[in-house]
Amino acid sequence: MRLLLKTGCFLFCLVMIAACRWQSSSEAESGLLSGLMKPIDGRSYRSTSTCIDTATGKPVASNADNSRIKPGDTKVVLEAKGPGVVTHLWFTFLGKGRHPWAPDGSATHQEMLLRVFYDGSATPDIEVPFGDFFANCFGERSEVISLPIVVEDADSYNSFWPMPFRKSIRIEVVNQSKTKNINLLYYNIDWIYKKSLPDNTPYFYAYYRQEYPQKNGDDYLILETQGKGHYVGTVYAVRTRSPQWFGEGDEKIYIDGEKEPSIWGTGTEDYFLSAWGLKNGVTTPFFGTVFFDHGTLGGRTSAYRWHLSDPIVFEKSIRVTIEHYGWISEDETAGRKKHSFEEREDDLATTAFWYQTGKPAYKGPVPDAEERVLPVIDLVFPAAAVIETGGCKGGTGQVQRNLDFYLDGQLFFTPKSEFAVVEIPFHVEKKAPRRLLLSMTQAPDYGIWQAALNGIPLGQPLDLYHPQVKALECHLLDFWPDPGDYTLSLKLVGKNKNSDGKLLGIESVRLRERRPRVANYAFDIDDDWRKDPKLYY
Repeated sequence: MRLLLKTGCFLFCLVMIAACRWQSSSEAESGLLSGLMKPIDGRSYRSTSTCIDTATGKPVASNADNSRIKPGDTKVVLEAKGPGVVTHLWFTFLGKGRHPWAPDGSATHQEMLLRVFYDGSATPDIEVPFGDFFANCFGERSEVISLPIVVEDADSYNSFWPMPFRKSIRIEVVNQSKTKNINLLYYNIDWIYKKSLPDNTPYFYAYYRQEYPQKNGDDYLILETQGKGHYVGTVYAVRTRSPQWFGEGDEKIYIDGEKEPSIWGTGTEDYFLSAWGLKNGVTTPFFGTVFFDHGTLGGRTSAYRWHLSDPIVFEKSIRVTIEHYGWISEDETAGRKKHSFEEREDDLATTAFWYQTGKPAYKGPVPDAEERVLPVIDLVFPAAAVIETGGCKGGTGQVQRNLDFYLDGQLFFTPKSEFAVVEIPFHVEKKAPRRLLLSMTQAPDYGIWQAALNGIPLGQPLDLYHPQVKALECHLLDFWPDPGDYTLSLKLVGKNKNSDGKLLGIESVRLRERRPRVANYAFDIDDDWRKDPKLYY
């Protein structure tokens, strides 16, 4: 943590030093913030969620300074006449978990839209899923500490992108959830009224795209627009649909109509200013990997890259793309050999950020919330069902519902014997390539448990100790299960020396779908998993 903070401070200083180079030498010698001593034209205003007296239209002394947005409704958080510049957005609201003020949970920020309309436009100039705009993708909340976007403690959403407008601006938050409110929405929108803006002032835009999955034969398109401007950032979210590392693809950027890209990168992690892969939880002023599931089948990654000191400038047009190549496991390739540079079919969503003069061609509305949610790829067998069927042996089981990451609860098992075991039955209807995995929990007082399928041990014992309570996926087996009945068992075998107990928390047994090409090749279809269990990494 100290290293990350030091790195962030160092990069921040570099930005400030670079900014000072645009000032006179005498100003630069006065200090990094000397620009604040220059006069600033205009007048500051704020649109806020603070409690307003409906009769007078003025704020009142009250703590009732939030609102709820019902499913399908829209909240206008700023409506102002220009010219002007929005300098800061701040939002907070309840997460998806249960809360005393939202006992059934709340809409996720993947189900929310942020919309911005400039100068009375009939169509939104920015229409982006709320979380993606703030580099928090797939409905997950994570901390981001960067220069233009800050999500402190994963729940305060700040944007410092300057957003100029000439005639007017309207900013909306839309709830596209079918069943959940946006609960306890607070906001402050800061802006400066200007007497005028220079004629060549560009507008700020953001554009969201997704492909579930990526299309074979074409590089993934992040942005294509015409006009004069500069590209300033990318948010990138991927769910891997194959085992192995997904990020060998290069960014390829075409400027001013060129047929071949004049900007061609060296790999996905290189574009995001990392090297030799990505690292979970990195957040710096210019780039970050907000979360990263290490390329596991079904793992999710969210990363951002801000071009603040290195904007990509174009005079007529820009086309920003990225390849989707990576490693592929041997059961997905024609030669049954692992490859490092094969076209992958992962689920990908991106948001592009840029400034340009004029108005880009309207690209139509973003997919609605139901389409933005990742396709279901798991057959799910809830573990808590065994409480009623006698699957908890040598201990007691109960449903635990106070975990935000398991809204429907998990099986919380307290062993009373050294021979304690939990048995979870499930049924397979159709023979198809699947991955067997467990959706589990780690905690300071959890034990070490051995997984077995129909009595056959799978892998090493699972150490469920962790100093913090967190969700965990345990991947066990790639196989072609025959139709029929199965039993997944977890047997107590001990505890970590740091653990305060031997407890067990498991949400479900899951059979995860493999890509269609695994079924097409069908290399392992006749293999006996009991004799030769496989797990492709």
